[in-house]
Amino acid sequence: MENHLHKFFVFFFSIYLLGYFIIFRKWNSNIRPEASSCLISLFHGTPATVLAVAAVLSAENRSLAAANTNFQNLVLDYSAAYFAADLVHLATFFTGGGDLTFVFHHLATLFVILTCRHVAVHGAVAVLTLLALAEVTSAPQNAWALARARRKDAQFAASVASVVSVPFYGFYSVVRGLLGPYVVFRMAAFYSGGGAEGVIATWVWISWVVVVSVAIAASIAWVSNLWIEVYEERSRKVEDKIR
Repeated sequence: MENHLHKFFVFFFSIYLLGYFIIFRKWNSNIRPEASSCLISLFHGTPATVLAVAAVLSAENRSLAAANTNFQNLVLDYSAAYFAADLVHLATFFTGGGDLTFVFHHLATLFVILTCRHVAVHGAVAVLTLLALAEVTSAPQNAWALARARRKDAQFAASVASVVSVPFYGFYSVVRGLLGPYVVFRMAAFYSGGGAEGVIATWVWISWVVVVSVAIAASIAWVSNLWIEVYEERSRKVEDKIR
C-alpha cells in the first residue's frame, strides 16, 4: 500500500502554521507555540480514535497477530505524521524539562507505529487499540491545556481550567491507569504465549510492550502530580477559610 505519511505531515504542519501565524497571532509569544501544538493535536486525537476503532472493527481478522489491512496502515500513517509534525514543534521551541518528556513520548510512539507499519506489517489491531485509548483523552486534554495556558491573563480561561481540571484528571486516570495497563497485559499474555510466533519478531513485540508500559507509567506519574496540585490548592483554600 502507498505510504501517505508525507501527505499527512504536510496537512498537520500546515495547520500548525495556520494556528501560529493566524489563529493565535495575538496571543502571548510564550504560549503561541503550545497553543498551535494543541491545535494540531485536536485535529489528530479524536479523528485518530474514531479511525482506529473503525479500522479494527472493519477488519475480518481481529487477532493481535493479524496482517495489517490497508485501512489500518492508513490510520498508522495519519498518526505517525502527527507525531512527526509535533516533534518539529518540540525541536523548534524546546525548553527542556517537560518538553523532554514529550520528545521521548513522541519518539517512542513513532517507534511502535513505524515498526508495526513497516517492519512487522502485522499487529495493527493491538497498536491501534492502544492508540484509540491514548487519544480518547486528547480533546479534554487540549481544552484543559489551552485554558491553563491563558488562565493568568484571561478570567474566562481561568474559569474553564478550574471547571474541567478534575473531570479531565479523573477521565485520564481511568484510561491511562486502568484500561491502558489491561490492554498491555492482554498483549503481553497473547504474544508471550506464542500467539504471533513466526509472524511478529520477538524483539518487536517485546519492544512494544516495554515502550508502551514505560509510556503508561510516565502518564500515571504526570497525572499523579496534577492530583497533588489539586490537593495542595484545595488545602490552601481550606486553611485560608479557617484563618
